[in-house]
Amino acid sequence: MKQGKKVKVTLIKSKYGRLKKHQACVQGLGLRKIGQTVELEDTPAVQGMINKIKYLLSVEYDVSTS
Repeated sequence: MKQGKKVKVTLIKSKYGRLKKHQACVQGLGLRKIGQTVELEDTPAVQGMINKIKYLLSVEYDVSTS
């Protein structure tokens, strides 16, 4: 099975006190607490969530070629 590109997302700011839609994006990315990092497939849906809450995140894109 071919592996797609990956993106590492880290929550760097609190989700509390934010818009409900933004909190839902944090949850949709699988993030629960500050400092947690998740590795996700780089899909349009994930990119949309990242763009919406980019002020809460630190994002690293996988540049390695497999």
